[in-house]
Amino acid sequence: MITVDVRAKHYGPVQVLKNIQFDVAAGETIALLGPSGIGKSTLLRLIAGIDLKFDGRIARPDKIAIVFQEPTLLLWRSSIDNILLVHPHLTRASACAALDEVGLADKADLFPGQLSLGQQRRLSLARGFAGEPDLLIMDEPFVSLDAKAADEMLSLTENLIAKTRPATIFVTHSASEAERLATRVLTLGGNPATLVT
Repeated sequence: MITVDVRAKHYGPVQVLKNIQFDVAAGETIALLGPSGIGKSTLLRLIAGIDLKFDGRIARPDKIAIVFQEPTLLLWRSSIDNILLVHPHLTRASACAALDEVGLADKADLFPGQLSLGQQRRLSLARGFAGEPDLLIMDEPFVSLDAKAADEMLSLTENLIAKTRPATIFVTHSASEAERLATRVLTLGGNPATLVT
């Protein structure tokens, strides 16, 4: 499904990633752990194809969804339009079903600013899964939520992953989140960062 072979990633003269190689199979969930600033989000950007300036090769499918740490929603569009604009092939009924799956069926016509942070995160999750991606990338999607909201988001994510079976790569600082969601955990360490065993 996905092959990651990052020989080197530099920011100017500074090398931040070195010799990171792994595969992700369809339906597999990989958690990326490591200290702050080690390069986890940088690696996600490479895998997603957002940043193409690196030495190496990454093979990825075409259908990719990204759930960022911040919801990155269109604040001037309704909740349902935030889904339909990203997935124009969906019907309004399908977009409503995606909202319903994350408990936002009654929020379709509300704007992101009218939603709590937890609800915005749910909307971002619904938008990501609505297109049934082959690869799901999540960058600390549960950070800064209270324990109850984080647990609810984890449960929603578990259910959506089980239903759609994408290959999933997510960054977290939480070993418990990794244990709960991941089928395999990879840890970055060192300077420049590489995979540690």
